[in-house]
Amino acid sequence: MNVEIKANERVDDLGRNGYRIIQNPDRFCFGMDAVLLSDFAKVKPGDRVLDLCTGTGIIPILMEAKWEAFSYKALEIQEDSAEMARRSVALNHLEEKIEIVTGDVKEADNLFEVNSFHAVTCNPPYMIGQHGLTNPDSPKAIARHEILCTLEDIIRQSARMLIQGGSLYMVHRPFRLAEIMTTLVRYKLEPKRMQLVYPYIDKEPNMVLIQATKGGKSRITIEKPLIVYEKPGIYTEEILKIYGMAK
Repeated sequence: MNVEIKANERVDDLGRNGYRIIQNPDRFCFGMDAVLLSDFAKVKPGDRVLDLCTGTGIIPILMEAKWEAFSYKALEIQEDSAEMARRSVALNHLEEKIEIVTGDVKEADNLFEVNSFHAVTCNPPYMIGQHGLTNPDSPKAIARHEILCTLEDIIRQSARMLIQGGSLYMVHRPFRLAEIMTTLVRYKLEPKRMQLVYPYIDKEPNMVLIQATKGGKSRITIEKPLIVYEKPGIYTEEILKIYGMAK
């Protein structure tokens, strides 16, 4: 099967199982946050997984390379991104494992069966509102700012989608941690694991990885900090391992 590569698109090697992904730098390219989330999330053979705000499908493709889940559904509101994700799925011959659905996160419970997923993953827009945006309709703005969905939309729908005992895995920004935790608890998603990500050992964290379990008991494990760089341009051994580049 020949997969079309359109103008301004490129094909990037993911370094896992020979998988590749189609990206357009003019729209949005995945970052380290997606890679770290795909490593932080844990699923078992036979699990059904839903990825919200999937963009070009990077998280389900990376997770399929690592975990033997039964199936992956992925939801994306921007049709151009969803269509690109479908071509990446086809490029890797994963059509029987990964399904890309075009739709709104706020309507996930109308698009999928409720209480049916063992895990939900999400790399959501981090920034609140449209402050400072020159073009709020651009694909990059929609991916980065809460223009079409909010943190509460994502958590509410994740709670609807998960089976009892299923988990939401999310990457976000530490400056919103209090809001994240209180919203999770309000929707009966109990925070169970958390890991802060630091660009350098002497800098403030700029990412947080969270697992919250539906109906879980009140007990959280704080994992050791993840440091990205030893020095400028040099990844730590742990980051190299996550990327499959460790010696």
